Amino acid sequence: MDAILNLNPILLYFLIFTGKIIEVGMATVRIVLITKGEKLKGSVIGFFEVLLWVAITATVLVDIAEDPFKVVVVSLAFAAGNYFGSIVENKLNIGTVKIEAVVKKTEGKRISRAMREMGFALTAIDAYGRDERREILYMHVPRKYMEKATRVLREMQADAVITINDIRPLFGGHGILRK
Repeated sequence: MDAILNLNPILLYFLIFTGKIIEVGMATVRIVLITKGEKLKGSVIGFFEVLLWVAITATVLVDIAEDPFKVVVVSLAFAAGNYFGSIVENKLNIGTVKIEAVVKKTEGKRISRAMREMGFALTAIDAYGRDERREILYMHVPRKYMEKATRVLREMQADAVITINDIRPLFGGHGILRK
């Protein structure tokens, strides 16, 4: 610990800043994993997150009255860590989403058939819009395929109404059975 505290102040601020960004990024990913049902992975990340937190906090609190700039560095890194963590979480594409597409009834069968041929499981339900018959397509899709599914839906019917919701792990269904 003394070796770290005796570093050049600029290097010390850089280490605090970098460590805090990593720690907060880990926290963001950990929370997402746990809410998606990946408790073990979230717990392992939590262990390393707390190790970093203790080391950073101990470093910042030493001689804080003589060097209050450390608090500013930690605060800035906390904000940056949240941003960085959300980017990492988006890239990991953890979990499953429910895609709901409201399409014209006349296009429903064609779109359903094409989506199924691409490997997407879906359920189609008859619906009534204000001016015409509609079909609602429900799909549970691994998040890593969300962009592809929505892109295809938009290509097949540009004015489709599409909503996406994150969902928790589910049981049953074609191709996404969880045990």
